[in-house]
Amino acid sequence: MQRSNAGDVTYDDPWYDALASGWGESAASAALPPDRPEPDAAPAAAADIYLEVQRSAAFQEVRRRYRRFVVPGAVAFLLWYVAYVVTATTVPGLMARPVAGAVNVGMVAGLGQLLTTFLLTWAYVRHARLRRDRAALELRWDTQELARGRGGAS
Repeated sequence: MQRSNAGDVTYDDPWYDALASGWGESAASAALPPDRPEPDAAPAAAADIYLEVQRSAAFQEVRRRYRRFVVPGAVAFLLWYVAYVVTATTVPGLMARPVAGAVNVGMVAGLGQLLTTFLLTWAYVRHARLRRDRAALELRWDTQELARGRGGAS
């Protein structure tokens, strides 16, 4: 950081985006931002639109489908993880039991944790694509159309 003759601070760092952020400019060269227009009834109308959509049966159905997959999936995965950790700490002899050569039960269970993560991610993406994405996209489209019609969105 250097000071110029006018007392302004300049930055030597080439990654610092001083002009875009407005930092480092002198007070004389800095333009005041334009006055914001006073808020009118449009934000209230937009808020009403989103509340209306949130209360709609279509939105509730999308949320219900989401919860029906995520809650059991998260609970099952957490139980599986806790079972792995508890078994590893309380019964180390079981986890050290050889399965094939140098591979033991702990390694197989750890690999199972990794594979379960990928499997759960794949199942979530598939569920979202088949059961929720189309309905959510239609809700978004309808919401944007309503907001444009009432002046809520641009």
